[in-house]
Amino acid sequence: MSSLNGIIDDLTAGKWVNPNNDKPVIIPIKKIEISKSLDGLEYDFINETHNGEKILIISDEYTHDALGLRIFKNLNGKLNVSEFIWKNPHCSEDGVREIQKVSKDYHSIIAIGSGTINDTVKYASFLDKKKYSVFATTPMNAYTTPTASVYSDGYKKSIHTHAATGVYFDLSVLSGCPKRLTAAAFADVICRTTAQVDWLLSKKLLQTPYDETPYILLGLYEDEMVESAKKIADGDLDALALLTKISAIMGLGTFFTGTTHSGSMAEHGVSHYIDMFFKDKHPGTSHGEQVGIATLSISKIQNGILNNKTPPIFHSTIIPEEEIKNKLGIEMIDNVKMQMKNKALDDEQSDELNRYLEKNWLTFTEPLKKVMLPFEQIWNAMDNCGAKKTPEEASMDLNLYKDALRYGRFIRDRYTILDFADDSDQLEKYID
Repeated sequence: MSSLNGIIDDLTAGKWVNPNNDKPVIIPIKKIEISKSLDGLEYDFINETHNGEKILIISDEYTHDALGLRIFKNLNGKLNVSEFIWKNPHCSEDGVREIQKVSKDYHSIIAIGSGTINDTVKYASFLDKKKYSVFATTPMNAYTTPTASVYSDGYKKSIHTHAATGVYFDLSVLSGCPKRLTAAAFADVICRTTAQVDWLLSKKLLQTPYDETPYILLGLYEDEMVESAKKIADGDLDALALLTKISAIMGLGTFFTGTTHSGSMAEHGVSHYIDMFFKDKHPGTSHGEQVGIATLSISKIQNGILNNKTPPIFHSTIIPEEEIKNKLGIEMIDNVKMQMKNKALDDEQSDELNRYLEKNWLTFTEPLKKVMLPFEQIWNAMDNCGAKKTPEEASMDLNLYKDALRYGRFIRDRYTILDFADDSDQLEKYID
């Protein structure tokens, strides 16, 4: 087992046994490699997983300079490869069609980094039933997920596609990516704590399915990663390997659970709101940066509410239709009602919840607090890693960000602390 791959080698080999059910966990990705350098090893990996195939290597102008040119040179003449440098990459339905067109005569595709390239190639290869592998240029979690974030009609949609055949992380390349991207990757995985609290909260209140498998795996490395935040920012390869390993495991969560809930709850809903409704006032922040800022906001709310010694008092859910029409657009009302259908409380449910929490509040909060990191610990770790922590640091319109916290609960069907807080008249206090 590679010392940098850690438990990932057991996962790709199907040797890791879930302690919850004593069954081996099987993932479809054939190879995940984290190494201080993969220079000269590319042929071995690609020949193993794409032998005899006609391969197109796709990069953009930045990822080509960072890694794509090296990959092409090290494979050209040994395998049947060509390259395409995408001048204006965009992960949209049009972008996907463009990649389908340029790759139509190839058996498989190798994506060279960036979330845009990876998600576009992932979706295009899925539609065309082709294999794809990826050489990462940042340490983010999108490379190991089977989902792609694709813009359609102005909205970002998370689409279930397929897994990469191989995912390769060259730390010598990752250490050279902009520090902003590394910090964003760190922010995008430290949300484990807020996502787990939300998902467990949903399980306890709505009996939604819940699976702690990804958290068992993330728990092997999370404490050390948080403690190494400053080293990650400084480009230390061993520390960067920790972040990369956590990111890879976070991305695999969908395979373990059948859902993205394990790493995508309120904090991701806020980020989606920013991308969908900020429009021309969007500050250009990345998904990871937005998730990091939102994680701190959500952590503040979770810690504030769940550390109270007395329970809140609930009322039936109020959907502010006129406000939503003004803020989100009249066309969103039907979608909002659909998303809220299974999580909105009526009078009977809120009364029942109040009676239950009055008797069981401390018992109710105990398992939630057990998986919740203190707000200050997350704040300090993100600060040490150089991540953006506040809307102001991200040059984000503060009033729009408050709207994201206020209305973000209405655009997804996932029950989170934002629902819990708003239905007990606490959300505005935290927003202010």
